[in-house]
Amino acid sequence: MELSIYNIKGEITDKKVTLNDSIFGIEPNKHVIWLDVKQYRANQRQGTHKTKERNAVTGSTRKIIRQKGSGGARRGDIKSPLLVGGGRAFGPRPRDYGFKLNKKEKALARKSAFSLKAQNNAILIIEDFDLEIPKTKSIVEMANNLKLNNKKLLLVLPSQNKNVYLSARNLSNVNIVTASDINTYKILDCASLVLTESSIDAIDNLFKVREEK
Repeated sequence: MELSIYNIKGEITDKKVTLNDSIFGIEPNKHVIWLDVKQYRANQRQGTHKTKERNAVTGSTRKIIRQKGSGGARRGDIKSPLLVGGGRAFGPRPRDYGFKLNKKEKALARKSAFSLKAQNNAILIIEDFDLEIPKTKSIVEMANNLKLNNKKLLLVLPSQNKNVYLSARNLSNVNIVTASDINTYKILDCASLVLTESSIDAIDNLFKVREEK
């Protein structure tokens, strides 16, 4: 897949780039995408929820009413879940929601997400750029020039760039990520995927290294 390269002024340059078909041109596996997104969202959960069950509620253990003959439910003490102020029956307890996903499945999920964006013409390539000072206006102008100001975009950089990150962190529709930290959820959670020239090589190398391992 061959795409034109834009500069930050929104102008098409005379350069083109060919995307790797093994990453951007495969048949998307939607089930693996679902698994990877599910794992990502599960890992974001703190899992610290907890309610007091009857063993954690303060109260007397004296039996309130006799076992039979009252016409109502049996109640051992005032901590019974049947009574107001009693313990919660089968309430949530702290737990880890994470689960295992194989490396090859995660790699396939990312490739499938890239391919979906390519099929939907939602990938834009721009020249490598840098900012002398952090300035939000610079990122806003770049998005306007690329006609992406009203879309949620994900800008992929080859490595950490503090000035670019600081310039974009106050913008709700712009996310910055390095090629090594990109994941399936972030790829799918944007309307436009903006890649710099160097980030394409970084993505290619990232998958090559993981395939060799």
